[in-house]
Amino acid sequence: MTALTDEQIGEAVTAYEAYGRSIRQAAQSLGLARSTFRERLIRAAERGLCGYDPILPGFRISQITSTPKGDFIQQKPERGPEFDMPSGQALKGVSALVDPDGRIIQQWIKTREDSSAIDWIETLKSAFADYEGKAPAIEPPKSVDEDYLNLIPCNDWHINLLTWGREVGENWDLKIAERVIGESIETAIARTRSAGTAVVLGGGDLMHNDDNTNKTARSGNLLDADGRHQKGIEVAQRLKVRTIEAALRHNREVIVRILKGNHDEQSSVAIAHFLFAWFHNEPRVTVDLDASLYWFKEFGSVMLAATHGHTVKISEMPSIMAHRRAEMWGRTKFRYAHGFHVHHKSKLATEGEGVICETHQAPVPQDSWHHGAGYLSGRSVQTITYHRLFGEVGRAREAIIDNSARQAS
Repeated sequence: MTALTDEQIGEAVTAYEAYGRSIRQAAQSLGLARSTFRERLIRAAERGLCGYDPILPGFRISQITSTPKGDFIQQKPERGPEFDMPSGQALKGVSALVDPDGRIIQQWIKTREDSSAIDWIETLKSAFADYEGKAPAIEPPKSVDEDYLNLIPCNDWHINLLTWGREVGENWDLKIAERVIGESIETAIARTRSAGTAVVLGGGDLMHNDDNTNKTARSGNLLDADGRHQKGIEVAQRLKVRTIEAALRHNREVIVRILKGNHDEQSSVAIAHFLFAWFHNEPRVTVDLDASLYWFKEFGSVMLAATHGHTVKISEMPSIMAHRRAEMWGRTKFRYAHGFHVHHKSKLATEGEGVICETHQAPVPQDSWHHGAGYLSGRSVQTITYHRLFGEVGRAREAIIDNSARQAS
């Protein structure tokens, strides 16, 4: 509350005297409520402006009553000073009853010792000092070429997807997904040259459903899901660990980034933090916990960028890259943008606007809705190899054949 000014108090005294010490009339003349005017008059009396007898030490005027026989004042013990946080304490919780001038009548305060930022840093360091990740030690490859980077897109795995062969032509569930995707990604990585750096890039929609409602968060579309959401999370975690471990066997350093998709906006965050903890004690793995919908990477003369594709089209990526990473754009010569979401492969016909843009196939079959709508696309996983001076120099693609044919082969 704002403290009363000398002008406000003086104005109240003048009106009070002008109207024969009538609080009601004086308040009306100033357009104030009687309670408001009375508080101003009490402040004036405390300052000796109303001609009353001196206030007793340690007391205050609590009320003034005007009668035909004169004014009567009531005194009460003086209130405390304005509330001030004790030195060396931090506010934990407080309840305070104050008067219109902000002076404390009663208060209930909870405090704690103040901790500086450095105290928190040291506390967190201590908490993780003895923590060990669960990843087993994997021997690095004996020989790698530092001039190469392997990009391993892991997009649109849709873990928890359920399909029925009589409806869409192929059966698919958690058990099949873990076997087929796991074998395919390991095979593609094994066929890739060893490099100094590998990027395991989760391209979004790692999960098919984000919770047990089995609906997409944005559109509310009903999803065909195999079992509880937690079961899918466990399979997704195992597959990601399996992929990163395969990358560690063929590359010196592995960078992990999990992008959000429209099917897994929350689950993607949880899995990224799981991987961060799992590989906490593996110095060759870096898990990037950036929360952005975009990923950028500079490698020599190469600029890489990616987004899932549910918020922007792949054709918009060149302008986004140029504006949001202008300095990286200026330093590089070969620029590539990767998009996912659409489940089919496409590549811009030209290298116009300075970027080669492409979308990627998914490894999973179509769900009932997309199959019924007539969507057509192949299925595969792949790795892409870039040279720091020459851009893209190779790919290892593993086609995902029909599951029934895989079982028969």
